[in-house]
Amino acid sequence: MGSVANALPGVPDVESPLFETVFTRKNVSSETMRVARDLRENGFAVIDFPDPEFNAIAARIIEVLSPQYNWEAWRAGKQRDLRVQDAWANVPEVKRIASNPAILDLLRDLYGRRAFPFQTLNFAVGTQQHYHSDSIHFSSCPERFMVGVWVALEDIDAESGPLVYYPGSHKLPIFTNEQLGVLPDWSGTNPHSHYPRYEQAWEALVEALDLKPMYFHAKKGQALIWSANLLHGGAAQRDKRRTRWSQVTHYYFEDCCYYTPLGSVPFLDTIHFRNNIVDISTGEYMRNRLVGAEIPEKRSAPMTVTGTLKQIARRVRNAAQRQGPQPTLPPGFDAHAYLQANPDVAASGADPVRHWIQFGQYEGRRLR
Repeated sequence: MGSVANALPGVPDVESPLFETVFTRKNVSSETMRVARDLRENGFAVIDFPDPEFNAIAARIIEVLSPQYNWEAWRAGKQRDLRVQDAWANVPEVKRIASNPAILDLLRDLYGRRAFPFQTLNFAVGTQQHYHSDSIHFSSCPERFMVGVWVALEDIDAESGPLVYYPGSHKLPIFTNEQLGVLPDWSGTNPHSHYPRYEQAWEALVEALDLKPMYFHAKKGQALIWSANLLHGGAAQRDKRRTRWSQVTHYYFEDCCYYTPLGSVPFLDTIHFRNNIVDISTGEYMRNRLVGAEIPEKRSAPMTVTGTLKQIARRVRNAAQRQGPQPTLPPGFDAHAYLQANPDVAASGADPVRHWIQFGQYEGRRLR
Protein backbone atom coordinates (compact mmCIF):
# COMPACT_ATOMS: atom_id res chain seq x y z
CA MET A 1 0.00 0.00 0.00
CA GLY A 2 2.93 2.34 0.50
CA SER A 3 3.30 2.74 -3.26
CA VAL A 4 -0.22 4.22 -3.67
CA ALA A 5 0.26 7.92 -4.42
CA ASN A 6 -3.26 9.00 -3.58
CA ALA A 7 -6.08 6.83 -2.23
CA LEU A 8 -8.62 9.62 -2.96
CA PRO A 9 -7.97 10.72 -6.57
CA GLY A 10 -11.56 12.00 -6.86
CA VAL A 11 -10.86 14.75 -4.31
CA PRO A 12 -8.71 17.73 -5.35
CA ASP A 13 -5.30 17.23 -3.74
CA VAL A 14 -5.35 20.71 -2.24
CA GLU A 15 -8.65 19.98 -0.42
CA SER A 16 -8.00 16.33 0.39
CA PRO A 17 -7.89 14.95 3.96
CA LEU A 18 -4.69 13.26 2.70
CA PHE A 19 -3.14 16.65 1.92
CA GLU A 20 0.10 16.19 3.86
CA THR A 21 0.75 12.69 2.55
CA VAL A 22 -0.05 13.59 -1.05
CA PHE A 23 2.04 16.76 -1.14
CA THR A 24 4.99 15.16 0.60
CA ARG A 25 5.11 12.58 -2.19
CA LYS A 26 4.76 15.27 -4.85
CA ASN A 27 8.01 16.96 -3.77
CA VAL A 28 6.83 20.35 -5.10
CA SER A 29 8.66 23.67 -4.79
CA SER A 30 8.39 25.80 -1.65
CA GLU A 31 6.35 28.41 -3.58
CA THR A 32 3.87 25.80 -4.80
CA MET A 33 3.59 24.51 -1.24
CA ARG A 34 2.91 28.04 0.00
CA VAL A 35 0.14 28.48 -2.57
CA ALA A 36 -1.29 25.05 -1.70
CA ARG A 37 -1.46 25.84 2.02
CA ASP A 38 -3.04 29.27 1.41
CA LEU A 39 -5.60 27.79 -0.95
CA ARG A 40 -6.37 24.94 1.45
CA GLU A 41 -6.76 27.14 4.52
CA ASN A 42 -8.30 30.31 3.09
CA GLY A 43 -9.76 29.27 -0.24
CA PHE A 44 -7.53 31.68 -2.17
CA ALA A 45 -3.86 32.42 -2.82
CA VAL A 46 -2.10 35.46 -4.29
CA ILE A 47 0.70 35.10 -6.83
CA ASP A 48 2.56 37.27 -9.33
CA PHE A 49 1.39 36.39 -12.82
CA PRO A 50 4.21 34.38 -14.44
CA ASP A 51 4.77 36.18 -17.76
CA PRO A 52 7.76 38.52 -18.24
CA GLU A 53 5.84 40.44 -20.94
CA PHE A 54 2.76 41.00 -18.78
CA ASN A 55 2.78 44.82 -19.01
CA ALA A 56 2.71 44.76 -22.80
CA ILE A 57 0.02 42.07 -22.81
CA ALA A 58 -2.17 44.07 -20.41
CA ALA A 59 -1.78 47.24 -22.48
CA ARG A 60 -2.79 45.43 -25.65
CA ILE A 61 -5.89 43.89 -24.05
CA ILE A 62 -7.02 47.30 -22.82
CA GLU A 63 -6.39 48.86 -26.23
CA VAL A 64 -8.36 46.21 -28.14
CA LEU A 65 -11.30 45.77 -25.77
CA SER A 66 -11.91 49.36 -24.68
CA PRO A 67 -14.04 50.27 -27.75
CA GLN A 68 -16.30 47.26 -27.14
CA TYR A 69 -17.72 48.59 -23.87
CA ASN A 70 -20.68 50.96 -23.47
CA TRP A 71 -18.94 53.53 -21.32
CA GLU A 72 -21.79 56.04 -21.60
CA ALA A 73 -24.34 53.62 -20.15
CA TRP A 74 -21.93 52.67 -17.36
CA ARG A 75 -21.29 56.28 -16.31
CA ALA A 76 -25.02 57.01 -16.46
CA GLY A 77 -25.72 54.15 -14.06
CA LYS A 78 -27.69 52.16 -16.63
CA GLN A 79 -25.29 49.20 -16.63
CA ARG A 80 -23.85 47.43 -13.60
CA ASP A 81 -20.51 46.47 -15.09
CA LEU A 82 -18.54 46.29 -18.33
CA ARG A 83 -17.47 42.81 -19.38
CA VAL A 84 -16.61 40.79 -22.47
CA GLN A 85 -16.98 37.03 -22.27
CA ASP A 86 -14.63 34.69 -24.14
CA ALA A 87 -12.52 37.41 -25.76
CA TRP A 88 -9.85 34.70 -26.02
CA ALA A 89 -11.43 33.67 -29.34
CA ASN A 90 -10.47 37.00 -30.95
CA VAL A 91 -7.74 38.53 -28.80
CA PRO A 92 -4.49 36.51 -28.68
CA GLU A 93 -3.31 38.26 -25.52
CA VAL A 94 -6.43 37.13 -23.62
CA LYS A 95 -5.78 33.56 -24.74
CA ARG A 96 -2.12 33.88 -23.74
CA ILE A 97 -3.07 34.77 -20.16
CA ALA A 98 -5.66 31.98 -20.00
CA SER A 99 -3.26 29.37 -21.41
CA ASN A 100 -0.14 30.37 -19.46
CA PRO A 101 1.93 27.16 -19.11
CA ALA A 102 3.19 27.99 -15.62
CA ILE A 103 -0.38 28.51 -14.38
CA LEU A 104 -1.48 25.21 -15.93
CA ASP A 105 1.45 23.41 -14.30
CA LEU A 106 0.69 25.00 -10.93
CA LEU A 107 -2.99 24.00 -11.09
CA ARG A 108 -2.02 20.44 -12.03
CA ASP A 109 0.24 20.25 -8.98
CA LEU A 110 -2.47 21.68 -6.74
CA TYR A 111 -5.37 19.53 -7.94
CA GLY A 112 -3.72 16.32 -9.09
CA ARG A 113 -4.93 16.26 -12.68
CA ARG A 114 -4.49 18.32 -15.83
CA ALA A 115 -6.21 21.71 -15.82
CA PHE A 116 -7.58 23.47 -18.88
CA PRO A 117 -9.09 26.96 -19.34
CA PHE A 118 -12.69 27.00 -20.59
CA GLN A 119 -13.93 30.57 -20.12
CA THR A 120 -12.53 34.11 -19.95
CA LEU A 121 -14.18 37.27 -18.65
CA ASN A 122 -12.57 40.67 -19.22
CA PHE A 123 -13.73 43.55 -17.07
CA ALA A 124 -13.14 47.26 -17.53
CA VAL A 125 -14.76 48.27 -14.21
CA GLY A 126 -15.78 46.54 -10.99
CA THR A 127 -18.47 43.85 -11.21
CA GLN A 128 -20.30 45.02 -8.05
CA GLN A 129 -21.69 41.48 -8.00
CA HIS A 130 -23.28 39.88 -4.95
CA TYR A 131 -20.94 37.37 -3.33
CA HIS A 132 -21.52 33.86 -4.60
CA SER A 133 -20.02 30.40 -5.02
CA ASP A 134 -18.90 29.40 -8.51
CA SER A 135 -19.88 25.83 -7.65
CA ILE A 136 -23.50 26.71 -8.43
CA HIS A 137 -22.62 27.74 -11.98
CA PHE A 138 -19.49 25.76 -12.89
CA SER A 139 -19.52 22.47 -11.07
CA SER A 140 -18.05 19.07 -11.75
CA CYS A 141 -18.36 15.47 -10.74
CA PRO A 142 -16.24 14.71 -8.79
CA GLU A 143 -17.01 18.03 -7.18
CA ARG A 144 -14.66 21.00 -6.64
CA PHE A 145 -12.54 20.36 -9.74
CA MET A 146 -12.97 23.97 -10.89
CA VAL A 147 -10.86 26.99 -10.08
CA GLY A 148 -10.79 30.67 -10.98
CA VAL A 149 -7.73 32.83 -11.62
CA TRP A 150 -8.25 36.60 -11.55
CA VAL A 151 -5.45 38.90 -12.66
CA ALA A 152 -5.20 42.68 -12.30
CA LEU A 153 -4.35 44.52 -15.52
CA GLU A 154 -3.81 47.73 -13.51
CA ASP A 155 -3.46 48.79 -9.87
CA ILE A 156 -6.76 48.44 -7.99
CA ASP A 157 -7.75 50.08 -4.71
CA ALA A 158 -10.81 50.64 -2.53
CA GLU A 159 -12.23 53.30 -4.86
CA SER A 160 -12.27 51.14 -8.00
CA GLY A 161 -14.43 48.22 -6.87
CA PRO A 162 -11.98 45.54 -5.65
CA LEU A 163 -12.73 41.86 -5.30
CA VAL A 164 -14.38 40.86 -2.03
CA TYR A 165 -14.15 37.33 -0.63
CA TYR A 166 -14.82 35.42 2.58
CA PRO A 167 -11.77 33.42 3.75
CA GLY A 168 -12.58 29.86 4.77
CA SER A 169 -16.03 29.83 3.17
CA HIS A 170 -14.80 27.27 0.62
CA LYS A 171 -14.83 24.66 3.40
CA LEU A 172 -18.63 24.82 3.60
CA PRO A 173 -20.65 22.10 1.87
CA ILE A 174 -21.76 22.92 -1.66
CA PHE A 175 -25.42 23.79 -1.17
CA THR A 176 -27.67 23.07 -4.16
CA ASN A 177 -31.38 23.07 -4.99
CA GLU A 178 -32.04 20.13 -2.70
CA GLN A 179 -30.69 21.88 0.39
CA LEU A 180 -32.52 25.11 -0.45
CA GLY A 181 -35.80 23.28 -1.01
CA VAL A 182 -36.33 24.63 -4.51
CA LEU A 183 -36.68 23.26 -8.04
CA PRO A 184 -35.79 24.90 -11.35
CA ASP A 185 -38.67 26.00 -13.56
CA TRP A 186 -38.02 23.38 -16.24
CA SER A 187 -41.14 24.25 -18.23
CA GLY A 188 -40.86 28.04 -18.17
CA THR A 189 -38.65 30.66 -19.79
CA ASN A 190 -36.57 31.26 -16.69
CA PRO A 191 -35.26 28.01 -15.16
CA HIS A 192 -32.93 30.02 -12.90
CA SER A 193 -35.59 32.28 -11.40
CA HIS A 194 -34.84 30.76 -7.98
CA TYR A 195 -31.31 32.24 -7.92
CA PRO A 196 -32.27 34.91 -5.32
CA ARG A 197 -32.85 32.05 -2.88
CA TYR A 198 -29.13 31.27 -3.13
CA GLU A 199 -28.22 34.85 -2.31
CA GLN A 200 -30.49 34.68 0.74
CA ALA A 201 -28.81 31.44 1.84
CA TRP A 202 -25.30 32.87 1.42
CA GLU A 203 -26.29 35.96 3.40
CA ALA A 204 -27.68 33.77 6.19
CA LEU A 205 -24.46 31.72 6.26
CA VAL A 206 -22.24 34.81 6.40
CA GLU A 207 -24.30 36.23 9.27
CA ALA A 208 -24.67 33.00 11.27
CA LEU A 209 -21.00 32.01 10.94
CA ASP A 210 -19.75 35.59 11.37
CA LEU A 211 -17.67 35.34 8.19
CA LYS A 212 -15.57 38.45 7.60
CA PRO A 213 -14.94 39.90 4.13
CA MET A 214 -11.51 40.66 2.72
CA TYR A 215 -10.78 43.03 -0.17
CA PHE A 216 -8.07 42.47 -2.76
CA HIS A 217 -6.29 45.78 -3.38
CA ALA A 218 -4.19 44.33 -6.15
CA LYS A 219 -1.09 45.64 -7.81
CA LYS A 220 -0.86 45.35 -11.58
CA GLY A 221 0.22 41.81 -12.46
CA GLN A 222 -0.95 40.22 -9.22
CA ALA A 223 -3.27 37.25 -9.56
CA LEU A 224 -5.74 35.65 -7.17
CA ILE A 225 -6.45 31.92 -7.39
CA TRP A 226 -9.71 30.90 -5.70
CA SER A 227 -11.40 27.62 -4.92
CA ALA A 228 -14.68 26.68 -6.59
CA ASN A 229 -16.77 27.08 -3.43
CA LEU A 230 -15.23 30.30 -2.09
CA LEU A 231 -17.81 33.04 -1.54
CA HIS A 232 -16.62 36.02 -3.57
CA GLY A 233 -17.98 39.01 -5.45
CA GLY A 234 -17.27 42.62 -6.36
CA ALA A 235 -17.26 45.56 -3.95
CA ALA A 236 -19.04 48.79 -4.88
CA GLN A 237 -17.12 51.04 -7.25
CA ARG A 238 -17.03 54.35 -5.42
CA ASP A 239 -15.42 56.40 -8.17
CA LYS A 240 -17.19 56.03 -11.53
CA ARG A 241 -14.35 57.92 -13.22
CA ARG A 242 -12.01 55.04 -12.49
CA THR A 243 -11.46 51.79 -14.35
CA ARG A 244 -10.74 48.34 -12.94
CA TRP A 245 -9.19 46.40 -15.79
CA SER A 246 -8.91 42.69 -15.01
CA GLN A 247 -9.27 39.23 -16.48
CA VAL A 248 -10.87 36.14 -14.98
CA THR A 249 -10.15 32.69 -16.39
CA HIS A 250 -12.14 29.70 -15.23
CA TYR A 251 -10.47 26.29 -15.35
CA TYR A 252 -11.85 22.78 -15.28
CA PHE A 253 -9.87 19.55 -14.91
CA GLU A 254 -9.71 16.40 -17.01
CA ASP A 255 -11.79 13.26 -16.44
CA CYS A 256 -14.80 15.03 -14.96
CA CYS A 257 -18.44 15.68 -15.78
CA TYR A 258 -19.15 19.40 -16.22
CA TYR A 259 -22.57 20.70 -15.28
CA THR A 260 -24.65 23.54 -13.74
CA PRO A 261 -26.21 22.59 -10.37
CA LEU A 262 -28.49 25.64 -10.52
CA GLY A 263 -30.53 23.88 -13.21
CA SER A 264 -30.06 20.32 -11.98
CA VAL A 265 -31.78 17.89 -9.60
CA PRO A 266 -29.95 14.58 -10.18
CA PHE A 267 -32.34 12.43 -8.14
CA LEU A 268 -35.19 13.65 -10.33
CA ASP A 269 -33.06 12.53 -13.30
CA THR A 270 -32.31 16.09 -14.34
CA ILE A 271 -28.74 17.20 -14.98
CA HIS A 272 -27.84 20.39 -16.82
CA PHE A 273 -24.65 19.12 -18.46
CA ARG A 274 -22.17 21.51 -20.05
CA ASN A 275 -21.38 19.62 -23.23
CA ASN A 276 -19.89 22.53 -25.19
CA ILE A 277 -16.77 22.97 -23.06
CA VAL A 278 -13.69 23.91 -25.10
CA ASP A 279 -10.11 23.68 -23.87
CA ILE A 280 -8.97 27.21 -24.75
CA SER A 281 -5.33 26.14 -24.84
CA THR A 282 -5.90 23.48 -27.52
CA GLY A 283 -9.26 24.27 -29.11
CA GLU A 284 -10.43 20.72 -28.32
CA TYR A 285 -13.97 19.98 -27.14
CA MET A 286 -13.82 18.27 -23.76
CA ARG A 287 -16.20 15.35 -23.33
CA ASN A 288 -17.96 14.58 -20.07
CA ARG A 289 -16.10 11.68 -18.47
CA LEU A 290 -16.16 9.94 -15.11
CA VAL A 291 -13.41 7.62 -13.84
CA GLY A 292 -12.17 7.24 -17.40
CA ALA A 293 -15.58 6.36 -18.87
CA GLU A 294 -17.23 8.73 -21.34
CA ILE A 295 -20.79 9.80 -20.54
CA PRO A 296 -23.10 8.65 -23.39
CA GLU A 297 -24.04 11.51 -25.68
CA LYS A 298 -27.76 11.00 -25.08
CA ARG A 299 -27.14 11.58 -21.37
CA SER A 300 -25.00 14.68 -21.79
CA ALA A 301 -27.38 16.89 -23.74
CA PRO A 302 -27.36 20.53 -22.56
CA MET A 303 -30.41 19.75 -20.40
CA THR A 304 -31.06 16.05 -19.96
CA VAL A 305 -34.42 15.22 -18.41
CA THR A 306 -35.36 11.53 -18.27
CA GLY A 307 -38.71 10.11 -17.34
CA THR A 308 -42.08 10.38 -19.05
CA LEU A 309 -43.50 13.75 -20.06
CA LYS A 310 -46.38 13.13 -17.66
CA GLN A 311 -43.94 12.70 -14.75
CA ILE A 312 -42.03 15.84 -15.68
CA ALA A 313 -45.24 17.85 -16.01
CA ARG A 314 -46.36 16.67 -12.58
CA ARG A 315 -43.02 17.71 -11.04
CA VAL A 316 -43.27 21.13 -12.64
CA ARG A 317 -46.85 21.66 -11.45
CA ASN A 318 -45.93 20.64 -7.91
CA ALA A 319 -42.92 22.96 -7.94
CA ALA A 320 -45.03 25.84 -9.24
CA GLN A 321 -47.59 25.34 -6.48
CA ARG A 322 -44.86 25.46 -3.84
CA GLN A 323 -42.87 28.33 -5.29
CA GLY A 324 -45.65 30.52 -6.69
CA PRO A 325 -45.66 32.32 -10.06
CA GLN A 326 -42.39 32.26 -12.00
CA PRO A 327 -41.09 35.39 -13.75
CA THR A 328 -40.83 35.44 -17.52
CA LEU A 329 -38.83 37.50 -20.01
CA PRO A 330 -39.03 41.28 -19.47
CA PRO A 331 -42.01 42.87 -21.26
CA GLY A 332 -41.16 43.74 -24.83
CA PHE A 333 -37.91 41.74 -24.83
CA ASP A 334 -36.28 42.29 -28.24
CA ALA A 335 -33.67 39.67 -29.12
CA HIS A 336 -32.08 41.82 -31.84
CA ALA A 337 -31.82 44.84 -29.53
CA TYR A 338 -30.30 42.66 -26.81
CA LEU A 339 -27.56 41.46 -29.17
CA GLN A 340 -26.89 45.01 -30.35
CA ALA A 341 -26.54 46.18 -26.75
CA ASN A 342 -24.23 43.27 -25.89
CA PRO A 343 -21.82 42.75 -28.81
CA ASP A 344 -19.83 40.10 -26.95
CA VAL A 345 -22.98 37.95 -26.73
CA ALA A 346 -23.60 38.45 -30.45
CA ALA A 347 -20.00 37.55 -31.26
CA SER A 348 -20.25 34.33 -29.25
CA GLY A 349 -23.22 33.12 -31.32
CA ALA A 350 -25.31 32.56 -28.18
CA ASP A 351 -29.09 32.48 -28.39
CA PRO A 352 -30.18 35.87 -26.94
CA VAL A 353 -33.23 34.53 -25.08
CA ARG A 354 -31.29 31.71 -23.47
CA HIS A 355 -28.35 34.02 -22.65
CA TRP A 356 -30.63 36.52 -20.89
CA ILE A 357 -32.30 33.76 -18.88
CA GLN A 358 -29.10 31.99 -17.84
CA PHE A 359 -26.68 34.91 -17.49
CA GLY A 360 -27.86 38.36 -18.60
CA GLN A 361 -30.40 39.09 -15.90
CA TYR A 362 -27.88 38.20 -13.17
CA GLU A 363 -25.07 40.18 -14.81
CA GLY A 364 -27.15 43.38 -15.12
CA ARG A 365 -27.02 43.27 -18.92
CA ARG A 366 -28.67 46.05 -20.92
CA LEU A 367 -31.80 45.04 -22.85
CA ARG A 368 -31.29 47.57 -25.60
